[in-house]
Amino acid sequence: MTWTGAPDAPPTARIAALAPSLQPSERRVAEAIVADVPRAVDMTAQELADVANVGRASVVRMAQSLGYDGYPQLRVALARQRAYDTEPVISADGNLGIVRAAMDRFARALPHTAAVLTAEVVDACVDALDNASRVVISANGLSAPLGYDVAIRLTTAGRPTEYLPDTLAQRIAARQLDKSCVLLAISGSGANRATLDAVDAAQEAGATVVAVTAFSRSALVSRATITVVVPPVTESFQDELVQTSRAGLTLVLEALVEALVAQRGPRARDARAAALSVVSDSLGE
Repeated sequence: MTWTGAPDAPPTARIAALAPSLQPSERRVAEAIVADVPRAVDMTAQELADVANVGRASVVRMAQSLGYDGYPQLRVALARQRAYDTEPVISADGNLGIVRAAMDRFARALPHTAAVLTAEVVDACVDALDNASRVVISANGLSAPLGYDVAIRLTTAGRPTEYLPDTLAQRIAARQLDKSCVLLAISGSGANRATLDAVDAAQEAGATVVAVTAFSRSALVSRATITVVVPPVTESFQDELVQTSRAGLTLVLEALVEALVAQRGPRARDARAAALSVVSDSLGE
């Protein structure tokens, strides 16, 4: 039996209604979720399967029995439920207090972000961008502005880069790459369907996939050749979906461009000088 009730019913309500009709393995998964919803939000399908002592397929079947396309959709629904159940934090200092608290949270997260990066990964990322015959960016949803920004920064540094806002165009461009090219995939969650489609197309073409993402375990990471993990300013997958901060990703991407500029030396400096000349000519009084 599968869910036929209201489409906006939360996951735990669906579990309560369908529990008696679920298969034993599916019921164990459902019980693991209900026992600790906050933890379940941050678990992958395999991690949840391990907790419930079942196969990963049982997690997928349970999600489908609840009326979702798969576990990723159930996970998002759980995060949404948690967001509705959690009271927003109100600062005694008003709006200014909220702004300062958010800035303090980001400042506290920066040392952890820096600690995750390794010389091996950063060097591999910069080398791939430097040596590629062609670079295409895939970035969608709330990561789309980052794709546009990085494309401009790389281009002005003498590393011509393509960013096409249309998701189908990204996929077509990715499929036309070859083994000398790089697809730079930017996704906070690492689960954006349009970005994954572009990544799959790039893989089919034999291109190197450089991923910049917030979580070390995701569909994007499993597909990438090189992965730069930028831990989210927030502390969980739920917060990533609800608050969706891209501040950390933005900072690291800008720093990677600076590292590329340093590696390219005079070539990058000359390109930047030419770009600044154009910028200067475009400024009015």
